[in-house]
This record gives sequence, structure tokens and C-alpha cells, in this order.
Amino acid sequence: MKLENAIEVRNLTKRYEGFYLDHINFQIPQGTIVGFVGENGAGKSTTIKALLGLMPIDEGEIEVLGHKVVQGEQEVSYKEQVGVVFDECNFPKELKVRDICKIMKEIYHTWEEEKFLKYLMRFEVPLEKKVKELSKGMKMKLSIAAALSHGSKLLILDEATSGLDPIVRNEILDIFREFIEDEQHTIFFSSHITSDIEKIADYVMLIHKGKLLLAENKDELLYQYGIVRCTKEQAAFIPKELIVGAEENQFETSVLVRDRQALQEGIFMERCSADRETQPVIDKASIEDLLLFLGKENEKGMGGREEL
Repeated sequence: MKLENAIEVRNLTKRYEGFYLDHINFQIPQGTIVGFVGENGAGKSTTIKALLGLMPIDEGEIEVLGHKVVQGEQEVSYKEQVGVVFDECNFPKELKVRDICKIMKEIYHTWEEEKFLKYLMRFEVPLEKKVKELSKGMKMKLSIAAALSHGSKLLILDEATSGLDPIVRNEILDIFREFIEDEQHTIFFSSHITSDIEKIADYVMLIHKGKLLLAENKDELLYQYGIVRCTKEQAAFIPKELIVGAEENQFETSVLVRDRQALQEGIFMERCSADRETQPVIDKASIEDLLLFLGKENEKGMGGREEL
């Protein structure tokens, strides 16, 4: 039976000294790639650890592949279908790449040695080298190859492309695209590299200081949202219902609007036309723009939306 959602999170709450993951709610549809974006310390890794049952939570419920996640549970067979990659390679440093197969066979009943070796060949990871002798990029390729080689239906990645050069990142992103082609596989990956999210994600989630600010279809989000660069006087003509956030400096005012087309087709441009010297510019908003503006507005108490 096809699952509707690979991940369901309801009211996830976790309190640390100086940090509060604040009643997070979201769903990850099966067969999609979801990018989880936020600054360092925003709550991305805490959320992922909770999804994996690696820590107790204070409130809420989590389901992964239809299984309710409970920390320390004995029933872990569903985890064979979950591939996990963190930002650091966790294989023993003295181990040769070739010998990783022996370990993984003991851990996963679903281990696919042939697939693993094919990925290593494709990634050009040398079998005879020790893990400690590999570059950061090679270590990440090794971790991803292992995560893809035990019948995984869901990949959960925490900053897996961080610190890698653009060529290696593109190679890994291509692998992710192939992984979800059959619409039975799902990827949930956190990153502060917003260009990677823009390239491959179907949905985008933005988190800031423990609050989920936004969860939307990426293409709709990038099509609809816009940045208006104009004078302070011109900004006053923007309908308030379209404004998400704004910032001002001595040269211009920048305003994030939630519907760029509605603004262009409304009376805003007509009202601004009287200013012959300075005309407003309306650009598409990037994911980075959204994170910056929504983060600032959240700190003012305005918040965002959760609509995935």
C-alpha cells in the first residue's frame, strides 16, 4: 500500500537551555524531495534527531514510514528503509572502504552489496583506502552510497552537502533526483546552501530559532513571492495584505511581498509612475530572501505560515 506521507510530525516540542523547538507541525508527501532550511542553531539537527528517535521529546508525535517513533523502542525494522547521512562520516577511521560491506551486512538484513559497490565505482571512491585517508567529499560520497544500499525508501540528510565543492554537490544532487524517480522514495534534507534546495526540492520548509515559519511548494513559492526595491514613499503604496516583511536603509526600501503578480497588475505601479526619477524594481524572491525577511518578522512577533 502506498503511503500518502513518508513523515508526519505533530506538535513536536523540545526544550533545551537557551533553545526551544516550538510545536512543529509538518507532513512530507511520499515521492518528494523536501528541503529544510535555516541558519545554524535554528533547530534543523534537533528536528532530525527527533525523527530518528535519537533523543526524547517533550511533546508531540512523529510517524516515519507509517511507524510511530519512540526513543529507545525495540521495534526498529522500519529503520532498514531509512537511509541517514550526517555532515560527518561516522565509519571507523581505520577501516578500509572495502571492509565496510562486512559491517553493513551485519547491521542490515536488506544490505545490497552489489549496489553499494556500483555507487562506489560511480563516485570513484577507492576501495583500498582507509576512511581517514579520504577527502571530505569522498567521505560524504561513501556515506551516501551506504545510505542508498539497504533498501531505503526514505533518505534523511543533515547538511550532507555542506563544505563540498560545487562539482561534488551537483554529482550528489543528481543521485538524489534518480532516487525519487519512481515516486516511491522520499528525501528530507537540511541545508543552509539554499541554491541546492532551489535546484532539486519539491517543497521548502523554513525554520528560524525553533519556529517553523513556512512550508510550501517550492515552485509556487519562487513564482509568487517577490522583492520590491523602491523608495520609502513608494513602499507606502504597496497593499498591506501583500507585505510579508520590509527593511530600510539610506538608499532604498526592500519589501518582501507574497504575490508579485498581483502587485504588478494592481495600482502600485501606476501610483509610482509619478516619480520619474526612481522607478521601483520587482524581482523574484530567493529562498535566502525568504529566510532573512521571515526571520526578522518572526522576531517582531509576526510569524509565518505552515502549509505543506
